[in-house]
Amino acid sequence: MSADEDLAGCGTTVRPATDADAVAGVPPRWVALPESTQDVAAVMRVAAAHGLAVVAAGAGTMLHWGPPPERCDLVIDTCCLNEVLEHASGDLVARVQAGVTAESLTQVLAARGQRLSVDAPAEGATVGGMLAAGSAGPLRFRYGTSRDMLIGVTVVLADGTVAKSGGKVVKNVAGYDLGKLFTGSYGTLGIITEAAFRLHPLPADSRWITAVVAEPGQSLLESLAASPLEPAAIEIDRPGPREPVTVSVLVEGVAAAERAKAVQDLMGMDAAVAEKPPAWWARLPGEEILLSARGLPAAVTGTLRVIAAQAERLGLAPHVRGSAGAGDLLVGLPPESDPAQVAAFVTAVREETAATGGRLVALALPEAVGVDFWGPVGALGLMRRVKERFDPERRMAPGRFVGGL
Repeated sequence: MSADEDLAGCGTTVRPATDADAVAGVPPRWVALPESTQDVAAVMRVAAAHGLAVVAAGAGTMLHWGPPPERCDLVIDTCCLNEVLEHASGDLVARVQAGVTAESLTQVLAARGQRLSVDAPAEGATVGGMLAAGSAGPLRFRYGTSRDMLIGVTVVLADGTVAKSGGKVVKNVAGYDLGKLFTGSYGTLGIITEAAFRLHPLPADSRWITAVVAEPGQSLLESLAASPLEPAAIEIDRPGPREPVTVSVLVEGVAAAERAKAVQDLMGMDAAVAEKPPAWWARLPGEEILLSARGLPAAVTGTLRVIAAQAERLGLAPHVRGSAGAGDLLVGLPPESDPAQVAAFVTAVREETAATGGRLVALALPEAVGVDFWGPVGALGLMRRVKERFDPERRMAPGRFVGGL
């Protein structure tokens, strides 16, 4: 039978794709709407039988991240995988389907005084999308990323095999820890259908201490990070290379108000305390052109200077925002920026930050920019072997990951 006939008979809703279903400009032929892991497995078995290239999609908030796929025949839309399957509040654990949005999960957990201590990068972002993209927000400084909160995962592999890790089954695919392996893999190894997370109690109180400075001193940032006042996040925001820098620190939990006053004294500089976050908190500084500069927290001010200097040289206006405490900055550029100048900026900042152990990765770039999204990667050989192990026919989001994997 044809792929159309087999997809129609697989027991899952499959519709013809429209222009709105394109993945980074690449149009698929079909969109599947599974409601369970077994539905995904059935669709993937059909895809394997017909050699179809598959891309998983959640809410689409990060679907434009990474290079476009080399081909895309079938999109598996996780919008109907939207159930919180289990909330064991006594164990501080929740198990959810991949299409659950961060907002809906927050509401369910908050009803029992708990939360998943991971910030969504955009409104509507799904659990599966956040894991696939390896995204993280301000709370990463204290709690880590979604990968650190993940304690179990269910995935469907390219041939339709269902694999699980976590709980009683820790590693069941040739010794691989599936949760760590699939997080940040951009859907190139398989499709995450369920995830179990470690939770935290909702903090009783929260305060944000915010100050505007010409440029934050590295000693101040390091003092805040090492402070016994235990900040949950240390964020910075700089709208342009000649603009001042806003530093905002979150303290939460027991005696938050008293600790906030102590942080205020430490920051000086007319720092203000508020019960609500700044408007820019946990928001991306750009969409169509977005870069990630990661390195040692001790190199943050140096990275800011490199970004500003290269922007001035090339006539660009980068907006920098991110975690000074974790050494993870996001750089957004206006969509109308000249592609050649953006390419020169990426290359120059990548080279300079590498000298201090940093790494610049492009999350979103127009095709006209024409630079490698990932830059030099030392473990490419290992990544190729993992890809060959899980997707030997290169049908899972082909070309979207490092080295064209």
